[in-house]
Formats: sequence, structure tokens, C-alpha cells
Amino acid sequence: MTNIDAFKDVPTTTLADLLGREQVMDTGIRPLWDSPRIAGPAYTVKCAPGDNLMLHAAIYRADPGSVIVVESGDTDHALAGGNVCAVAQRRGIVGFVVDGVIRDLAEVRDAGFPVFSRGVIPIPGAKKKLGTLGQPARVGGVLIHAGDIVVADEEGVVVTPSAKASGTLSGARAKLAKEADETLDAWEANHRARIEKALSEQGFTD
Repeated sequence: MTNIDAFKDVPTTTLADLLGREQVMDTGIRPLWDSPRIAGPAYTVKCAPGDNLMLHAAIYRADPGSVIVVESGDTDHALAGGNVCAVAQRRGIVGFVVDGVIRDLAEVRDAGFPVFSRGVIPIPGAKKKLGTLGQPARVGGVLIHAGDIVVADEEGVVVTPSAKASGTLSGARAKLAKEADETLDAWEANHRARIEKALSEQGFTD
């Protein structure tokens, strides 16, 4: 069984190198404050545009250690505010990754609750429409299934499919170990050789 906590030690850049573009969220999903790297299994949520009912329901249903990820398709209404984030934090939720916006940023930042989203807006969403919980959701352009491993830091958000978690973690550890043993001089020599080879193959001459 994969040690999900071990993903906290893996930068998103390393995961992106291993998994490729399709598992990396677009640049609009950013940390709202200088939060630490987070990692955990996805608890997936889909909210109707302009409505936040399902996210508010999710904070009482997601297991401790989960990252709640939300598809909303709306940036005109906040999915959550300070109290919702505070309750999620108290219940052991690692953080929110939302394809939408929140509000009460000062409260969220002061509480130290990690939120990755498209920004903030002061107007709240309604609580009138059902969406889904635990079903596939598309967040930041990435299709996420419940239980996929979400890692988010200042570089962005990367999703590791649960079926690839063990192999990806092993590959990441090996890559990081190799990089740690490589001096800058060695890296520069290898890098220059690759660049010159690529230029030569394209017919470039000085």
C-alpha cells in the first residue's frame, strides 16, 4: 500500500516530469497564500455554477487527510468562506483545490488552511442545487477520480492516478536521489552536451 504522506516530500515539478502535462492543472489554479506543500487522496466534488451546496456537504463527509477538489465552472460566486474552511480544517481536511473562487481570504490565511483556487470574490454562492460527491471531476483541466493523489505547492497542482501511485512514488524517489548526488558541474556538462546535440540535429551552426 502506498504511503500517501510520502508524497508531501515530492515537489510537483518532479511529479510533472514523471506524469506529463495531462496530470498538471492549468496555471489559473494557484495557492491563495504562502501555504506549505499539501498531499492527500482526492475527495471529489461537483458543484452547479453559482452554487456551493455540495462543497459545504463535503466537509462533513470527506475523511481526515483528504484534499477536497471541486469542479464548479464559476468564478462569480464564492464556493467557501472562512467558517467553512475552519470547519474543514478542524475535521482534518488537508486543503481545498477548487476550480472556482472563495472569500474571506484573510481568515483563511490566518488560520493556515491551504486553498488553491482561481482567486477570491466577496459574493457567496447559493445552496439550492445538487451536484455530485465522489464522482469524477475535472479541475484545472485534469480529470480526477476519488482517491487519486493530489499534490499542490507553489509550483502548481499535480494529480497522480491512484493506480499509478506506488510506481510514481518510487520513480520520484529515484529521480530526487539522483539529482541530489549530481553536482552542478556534472549537471552543466550533461546539459550542455544535450543542448548541443539538439542544436546539431536541427542543423544549427554558430
